[in-house]
Amino acid sequence: MSEANVNAFLETEKLGTLMRKYSVPCVISLLVAALYNIVDQIFIANASYLGSYGNAANTVVFPLTVVALALAVMIGDGCCAYVSICLGSRNKENAHRSIGSAVTLCVVISLVVTLLYLLLMNPILTAFGGRVNQETFDLSREYFFYITLGIPFYMFGQAMNPIIRSDGSPAFAMASTLAGAAVNIVLDPVFIFGLRWGMMGAAVATVLGQVLTAVLSVWYLCHLKAVRLEKRSFFPSWKVIRKFIPLGICSFLSQISLVAAMAAINNMIRKYGALDEVFSQEQYAQIPMAVVGIVMKFFQIVISIVVGMAAGCIPIVGYNIGAGRADRAKQLFTYLLTAEASVGILALLVAELLPSQLIQLFGASNESVYYTQFAKKAFRVYLCMLPLACVNKAAFIYLQSLGKALLSTALSMVREVVFGVGFALLLPLLFGLDGVLYSMPVSDVLTFVISVIAIVSTYRALTAQEGGSHV
Repeated sequence: MSEANVNAFLETEKLGTLMRKYSVPCVISLLVAALYNIVDQIFIANASYLGSYGNAANTVVFPLTVVALALAVMIGDGCCAYVSICLGSRNKENAHRSIGSAVTLCVVISLVVTLLYLLLMNPILTAFGGRVNQETFDLSREYFFYITLGIPFYMFGQAMNPIIRSDGSPAFAMASTLAGAAVNIVLDPVFIFGLRWGMMGAAVATVLGQVLTAVLSVWYLCHLKAVRLEKRSFFPSWKVIRKFIPLGICSFLSQISLVAAMAAINNMIRKYGALDEVFSQEQYAQIPMAVVGIVMKFFQIVISIVVGMAAGCIPIVGYNIGAGRADRAKQLFTYLLTAEASVGILALLVAELLPSQLIQLFGASNESVYYTQFAKKAFRVYLCMLPLACVNKAAFIYLQSLGKALLSTALSMVREVVFGVGFALLLPLLFGLDGVLYSMPVSDVLTFVISVIAIVSTYRALTAQEGGSHV
């Protein structure tokens, strides 16, 4: 089969089969990427010499790693969507220029982020609530320094992952991420418990795993199937970059919103925790931040599944739209929304019925009763509208895969910045520390109203395009 037709099966294979083939590896890849930080936190929390202080430090640093991830997926998902459309319309020239430009852009941006993090470490950690107490701040600095050294490898591996999927190799994309995560999981207990390297050990284990994923990604780029990279591919084509970056903005916002929300939340926690009768005490001050970080990790697992299912459909939708098969794109949208709603309902049941078990994973046995009480409330309140959150995210990413970057970006901005950050700042004024927990469900309900309008509009647009298509 020629390079131009290597992905032709995306137009003929059963949609259910394609969705499983592309979405399952994508889900696993994103879950594994999320597990880097989550695994670190689990081992940190169960190390008696770190405990909730280490948990809080991990929470402070977590959104800063997401900044790097957001930039990586903006490049990677945008390139993935654009390459898929190019391959569907048989435009190999723009396909290879897009991949080469994405590689160069990712390397440059990752080095800039690393430099900024190293130069501005203290003010950055302070802005994200690191000074809740001195112990938390010290551990945050230790963890952040070593994590920052791995940023170029982390960003490269994450950006190349969707590009590898667009080349028709979702299994390899998954395997490369799994290999890195396996290294992290094996080395974490060795460094944290065996060598007692503390936060440094957790960070070094993570970075070594990221290096392996990056190396495997480089190997694959040398063996692409649908296109062939040349030296000229890596000279940035701003014409091509301007086309694929807007297609990745939704993915960028879905990640960066977490950063903005966590910055707002961490600072509201520090401010209103200091006014709380219990958490104003020095020995308990880090508890709300540690707990909310844990809840956000569970939410990240759920959203990784949701985003993975939707992002896995990007090459399928893009190719079929490029090939004039709006009928298949519409049917896939129905499958996707149904699957995402099901994931949300299942996750909601876990959060509402099993908060104690979730808390135990993060070392609750070594903590005070105040820790457990606040953690149960946080899980049940903060995540009570999970099904709506899942449908919202799926709708926005699907619009991205249709090439509707402006609409997708606008809707994401409303949810993630206007509602997500806005309510995190406003509701604590009325409800104190509990207002932080209310911000998530309120944002999801209001966003769902907007999503329904977008979903109906998308169905109508695809129906209008169906005229010349066939099943």
